[in-house]
Amino acid sequence: MKILANKRIKALFSRILMCILVFAVVAAVFMNVTAQNTAVSIYLSSLCMAVAILIFCYAYFKEQHVIIETAAEQITDYIAGDPDARIQCDEEGELYRLFQEVNSLVSILNAHAENELRAKEFLKNTIADISHQLKTPLAALNVYNGILQGEAGNSQTIQKFTGLSEQELERIETLVQNLLKIAKLDAGTIVIEKAEENVSEMMGGIERHFAFRAMQEEKKMVLSGDEDISLMCDRNWLIEAIGNIVKNAFDHTQKGNEIDIEWKQFASVIQVIIKDDGSGIHPEDLHHIFKRFYRSRFSKDAQGVGLGLPLAKAVIEAHNGTIEVDSELGIGTAFTINFLIPTKL
Repeated sequence: MKILANKRIKALFSRILMCILVFAVVAAVFMNVTAQNTAVSIYLSSLCMAVAILIFCYAYFKEQHVIIETAAEQITDYIAGDPDARIQCDEEGELYRLFQEVNSLVSILNAHAENELRAKEFLKNTIADISHQLKTPLAALNVYNGILQGEAGNSQTIQKFTGLSEQELERIETLVQNLLKIAKLDAGTIVIEKAEENVSEMMGGIERHFAFRAMQEEKKMVLSGDEDISLMCDRNWLIEAIGNIVKNAFDHTQKGNEIDIEWKQFASVIQVIIKDDGSGIHPEDLHHIFKRFYRSRFSKDAQGVGLGLPLAKAVIEAHNGTIEVDSELGIGTAFTINFLIPTKL
């Protein structure tokens, strides 16, 4: 580095000496020509010196401009996603010292990004492993619970607690399944296979899925939308996502409440709205409901585990869609999903 710096200093002095030499030659010529006029001689000498200085300054600042532009291009490449982009700083000086610090910062940022990626990969693999390991004992517990129910006879106590046990086992199984799905989405191992699907048919399937629960809880489901609207999507995954939002609506409504599913088509988007007139979401929670395992301190729901809505959001975004929520306490909640219609060129 010092050798390169010395070369740079020598080159700089060479330019200065060249300018002085040119000035001296030109000044000597003019002095000989104008030997009898001292004032003119001094004026021309000064003019020559000024021109020489201007030429030197122009060359110097032009070189500095090229150096800074090159550095800016490297920084732009890094911001654009090239982790190997670095600024050349093989020489000495304040400017190159700054470049060295920028390169050090880039290395630190890369190290942090790699550590974060490894931590995320570890968490994802851990969740997937635990979920897979839980599936076998869960299946065995379901079998044991079924045997107990069959042997209960007329014992109301055994029937009651085996029924409660079955509910809890179903909750754990749903949790495990959701964990597996989220882990697969994070890993990118799930391929979203899109096809032209009728939105009305998909919403009808969701209505049939919740029909028994709606009857049990004495709640009403209302569907409305154009029967001819179609959407490029993965039918199973999208039904899973919207079904989770509908389930959330059931969890936060009371007897006699209504859950509406409406779909519309605009010029550039297809919109699906899931709306209820239930308890609503506290304003403090609105920005957190899509976080995994988030539990509101205001919620009275003891059943949810905080995975349904994050899973729904992940699936919708995998379809290049967006989801928004609007809610008012005691009035109800509305989830609005927008899917961009691909432009046909």
